Amino acid sequence: MDQRFLDSLVERLPELQLGQPFNPAARQYAAYYGIDFSAEVEQHLGHIAVDGFDLAVQVWRPSAPRGTLVILHGYYDHMGLYRHLIRWALSHRLAVLAFDLPGHGLSSGERASIDCFLRYQQVLDGVFEQARLWRLSAPWHFLGQSTGGAILIDRLLHGPMPEQAGQTILMAPLVRPKQWGVSQFSLKLLGGFIQQLGRRFTDNSTDGDFLEFIRQHDPLQPQVLPVAWVQALDKWIPRIETAVPTEHKPLIVQGQADGTVDWQHNIKVLQEKFDGPELFYLPEARHHLANEQAGLRQQYLDWLGDRLGY
Repeated sequence: MDQRFLDSLVERLPELQLGQPFNPAARQYAAYYGIDFSAEVEQHLGHIAVDGFDLAVQVWRPSAPRGTLVILHGYYDHMGLYRHLIRWALSHRLAVLAFDLPGHGLSSGERASIDCFLRYQQVLDGVFEQARLWRLSAPWHFLGQSTGGAILIDRLLHGPMPEQAGQTILMAPLVRPKQWGVSQFSLKLLGGFIQQLGRRFTDNSTDGDFLEFIRQHDPLQPQVLPVAWVQALDKWIPRIETAVPTEHKPLIVQGQADGTVDWQHNIKVLQEKFDGPELFYLPEARHHLANEQAGLRQQYLDWLGDRLGY
């Protein structure tokens, strides 16, 4: 799949309305990423306008759903990479709502950048409003990988959560990245002179096929690290670390071989901010839990299924 096809797809994305046909171009995109479940469930791809962005949104809806899973992807990701979690949710008769964050995937915005993390909260408000208009089945469970988890942490601490809210699942959630002190020092040196750095791909999963795909075969992978995104993160971290604790009890899945986030520090912060969150550790898992090898995925999916009653 080349960038020209994706650019054409974005240009022709309709405003998302449930019930509209799943067109051939959308099906081709979904098939490439392994997220075409249109033969089994009602599936839609379109865009919604939120806070100056055109957000690409996708909905999978089985017959007689018994809830909805809302997926928030990680930094550099997009909803096309979450086929394992989408398939798992659909197998439990959950509808799925996923969207590309601003600057990611098929959504508009400067690639992999944001000027303020609070804009992610405005985007989330817009998505919630659409979910209400579409009358997606309650309860709404929320799952966030890494930066997606950070967005959900902010929402749990500062609210409001929608009345339809069920469980919140944080997978390798971001509060501070690994070696954040070094990053802050570099930010002060470079912030006034350099706008972006080249992206460095890391071995953030034990699934070699996934690593090869994002490096060699995924045209939606950003190739830069914008300094503006790191500056926005720098301003956001104190908002979380100084927040007043809340009674929410998220489910947290964390790999202990994670070299992307400072997970020991992050878990300590989350245990202080939330009222007895449930933790599931995977000693061999790295950062990208949504795309870890099958055996590791099955361990945490079984655990999540028990907690969600599925």
